[in-house]
Amino acid sequence: METSIIQIGNSKGLRLSKTILEKYNIKDKVELILEKGHIILKPIDEPRKNWEEAFKEMHLEGDDVLLLNDVFEDEDLDEWN
Repeated sequence: METSIIQIGNSKGLRLSKTILEKYNIKDKVELILEKGHIILKPIDEPRKNWEEAFKEMHLEGDDVLLLNDVFEDEDLDEWN
């Protein structure tokens, strides 16, 4: 299939037809893969796929600790009441 590159503001882009968007379930984002002289567009349909498994693994390895305290030392919580 041949398609044209179009001007979008100061950039250029590729316009995908409604048929292609629906057929490949493309919503808001695609993964752009550069491979051996080819550009591959891959639909991102589950942006949080496998997060649950990753969080469980982090917990088992003890890598799920907070990087910052919940409350800063100089934070005045009374102002929120």
